[in-house]
Amino acid sequence: MTTHFFPLNNVIQDYAWGSYTSLTELFDMPNPDNKPQAEIWMGAHPNGCSKIAVEGNETLLSNFIGTDMAAILGADTAAMFGELPYLFKVLCAEKALSVQVHPSKAQAEAGFAKEEAAGIPLSASFRNYKDPNHKPELVFALTPYTAMNGFRDFSEILGFFHQLNISELSALVAELEANQTEQGLSAFFGALLSLEGEVKEACVNKLLAFAEANQDDELFALLLTLATQYPGDIGLFSPLILNTLTLNPGDAMFLDACTPHAYIKGTGLEIMANSDNVLRAGLTPKHMDVPELISCTRCVPMPKDEILLAPVVEGNAQHYPIPVPDFKFSVYRATENEALNTESAEILIAVDAPLTVTHADGETVTLNKGESVFIPAYVGEYFSTCSGVFARAYN
Repeated sequence: MTTHFFPLNNVIQDYAWGSYTSLTELFDMPNPDNKPQAEIWMGAHPNGCSKIAVEGNETLLSNFIGTDMAAILGADTAAMFGELPYLFKVLCAEKALSVQVHPSKAQAEAGFAKEEAAGIPLSASFRNYKDPNHKPELVFALTPYTAMNGFRDFSEILGFFHQLNISELSALVAELEANQTEQGLSAFFGALLSLEGEVKEACVNKLLAFAEANQDDELFALLLTLATQYPGDIGLFSPLILNTLTLNPGDAMFLDACTPHAYIKGTGLEIMANSDNVLRAGLTPKHMDVPELISCTRCVPMPKDEILLAPVVEGNAQHYPIPVPDFKFSVYRATENEALNTESAEILIAVDAPLTVTHADGETVTLNKGESVFIPAYVGEYFSTCSGVFARAYN
């Protein structure tokens, strides 16, 4: 008999910025080694591939997909991508992740080819492009989720820097004021990130002195918190340049190519295209290639009312409009034997209540909250029952 449902045994990544308690609080998952639990990876990424049981034997999900890619991923997905084209995660940030930009597909292809031709090892710390793919992302908040996404309006950025009145930056600020365009913001952002030595130190110290004097303001209080995590980092200016917001549980936002962003604190679901391409823009001890970053950054303000992604509501489902073919994302609430149809390979995760999936042939799997299941494209129709919320990743 054909198996339709494959519960996932997932890798938990213990990056230093992760939370020690979030997975326990949300999903009753133990943390016996008391390590930071940063991300649960659900998918077939080589750096943390999920495992499934096939005829009683544990195997990598990627190996299973390779046995019949067209049937398991769907013929169109297999032809277009040649792999499961997304990675689904639970992300638990206790400390801020670096401010970063992901290149577009064309930029990633060109940058990867250039570094390959130059013979730069993939493992080199100064390598910018690990693969030829883009890395668009969607995050769906499970707890209050503080983040940065996109540039503030010119007037806001200039207002903050006039308030700071840092003499070492006065010429830069004047240039931006005189040239409030994409080119002007690009020059300002690049020059700020390129500050070095005593000038950089003086600017950061003056920023922190201002923040100390204004710590009743939520934004400057946040800045002081970031300074304890990344002392002396030029990225401490980021909250004054980028939109800073806290998503409420159930809010979602899309993070597009060429847009600077950072996750600061909170737990959410994240779905992304398969890529490790990250160009860093501060709040990091890692390599920063400012010219390459700037060449891949669209320096255009993002209106605040465009940051959150409004779902298309259809019955018990909320479908989030994604402008790329690599993945789709939906959330379902309170379903009772609701029919769903697969056109691609899917991963479901139970968020806050048990989820039961059933096939017409009688096969049934029940997931507890925090557990996930892989459903191949060949399944066709199946049925879901959940008194709470579950999320669905597919393409």
